[in-house]
Amino acid sequence: MHKTCFYILFFLATNKLVAQTIGGTTVFNFANQPNNASLAALGGINISSIKNSVGLGFQNPALLRPNTEKKYEASFSNFFAGIKNYSFMAAQYLEKPSITAAFGINYFNYGSITETDAAGNVYGNINLNDFVLQVQASKQYKENWFIGGTVKFISSNYGMYKSNGIAVDIGVCYYDSVKRFQAGFLVKNIGSQLKTYIPNTSKTELPFDIQLGITKRLEKAPFQFSLTAQHLQAFNILYNDTLFNTTEGNVQQAVFINKLFSHLIMASEIFIGDKVKATVSYNFLRGNDLYLYQTANGMSGFNLGLSLLLKKLHFHYATGFYRQNMYHQASICF
Repeated sequence: MHKTCFYILFFLATNKLVAQTIGGTTVFNFANQPNNASLAALGGINISSIKNSVGLGFQNPALLRPNTEKKYEASFSNFFAGIKNYSFMAAQYLEKPSITAAFGINYFNYGSITETDAAGNVYGNINLNDFVLQVQASKQYKENWFIGGTVKFISSNYGMYKSNGIAVDIGVCYYDSVKRFQAGFLVKNIGSQLKTYIPNTSKTELPFDIQLGITKRLEKAPFQFSLTAQHLQAFNILYNDTLFNTTEGNVQQAVFINKLFSHLIMASEIFIGDKVKATVSYNFLRGNDLYLYQTANGMSGFNLGLSLLLKKLHFHYATGFYRQNMYHQASICF
């Protein structure tokens, strides 16, 4: 029965691929932003990392486990131009149905701008914000399998322009504690825009994504490695601005190897004793999106993280390179 349900859901999701698009043509792309520092340090996407972290379950519900009982995580990020990101998640194991349930919110505050008309008359200020509110559940199946689902409400508010939508995520994990190996599969953002920014206009598609990831922790060395693939519903996900490339004199075309690696995110976690962990990762798609022809591109695409793992509190910090700029994100788990 469980297998039949999974196959049906997978069939419905993948049969929607013809209509799904990628990149700047979708709505609510803020829903894909990492909700905590651990995930940001892992490259922004990771659905298989082996750790007792309720925050990672925000992205893949199958990562929610019974040992996340009474675990809470709060996160804060300071982006560019004064953009603030706040996130909170809580999980609780329910013994009678044998499921792990969770609640989470990821909120973005863009500050305020002055509202004027075409003639320049000032009417006040407009507050700008986005948020994702979601509930989740995860259940173990047999010895090594975990199945999870997420229902999320997505809202976007830009003054008179307001929009919202609903989406579902379906995740599956296979975990082998003896071999210290975990694999994850996620179908993300199956849903629809409910209210458009402008009334009586066509709905815009959600940022649908199919992801696959594996994580392996070495037995005799303090290392854990992850490889994550995103946007498996399409092969060429590179953005090609032909007018900009022609203006800049970049006539190079994306080759097979670039298209292939643009799906991948590589991450390594280094455990320094029992209480300190360092993380380094590289997001190939982000590095490619931030690449400029005939100019210094720095370390765009690289992310770094540092964690302090105390008995009752976990502190996480992450930073990443966006050409000449860096973001900062901090999380606390208790």
